[in-house]
Amino acid sequence: MADLLGSILSSMERPPTVGDQESRRKAREHAAKLKKMQEHEKRQKVEFRKRMEKEVTEFIQDTGQIKKKFCAMGKLERSILHDVVEVAGLASFSFGDDEESRYVMIFKKEFAPSDEELEAYRRGEEWDPQKAEEKRKLKELAQREAEEDAMRGPATVNPNSNYKDKYSHLIGKDAAKDAAHTLEANKAYGCVPVANKRDTRSIEVAMNEIRAKKRLKQSEEDTPGASSS
Repeated sequence: MADLLGSILSSMERPPTVGDQESRRKAREHAAKLKKMQEHEKRQKVEFRKRMEKEVTEFIQDTGQIKKKFCAMGKLERSILHDVVEVAGLASFSFGDDEESRYVMIFKKEFAPSDEELEAYRRGEEWDPQKAEEKRKLKELAQREAEEDAMRGPATVNPNSNYKDKYSHLIGKDAAKDAAHTLEANKAYGCVPVANKRDTRSIEVAMNEIRAKKRLKQSEEDTPGASSS
């Protein structure tokens, strides 16, 4: 009986200590604070969306505006604005190199930007339609000229004189024509015989050989009867 009573008492939850009560109080406060922050953030999103809807509606009703640039905003705000623009049937794009400077531009469907205009905004440049039109015309002109050159084919070279006429008084027209057909390249051209190559002997050795030949020749001339023997 005592064992049964002891097991029942041990299984019962013990009364919380002072430390446990403090921890639970802080947990309740944190949960209440978190809920309050979530509700505040939700209200901010609703208010921001209403403000964007109002600006987009004014943009649509203004016939003098074809595009609108918004100030830099965070990722969440940009996503809300893109959603509002899509519902309104407009086009929207984000530009900017880093997250802090990214902004949104919206366009009316009938004035959707071209690829060249979007590239200019991505480079951080202002779009000038007049300069873009001039650039487009120059590009089309260059392309048209290139196509015309390709259709004309390679240029034909017409020399002022004919080699047959130039040398006809020397070899005749028929001989010049036959020579042009029978002319073959000399395969030995450019090959130097070993005997004609530069002498590899030293200067001193060469000079000694020349002197020896001169002395031999002189001695032969000075010796009587050398030429007859």
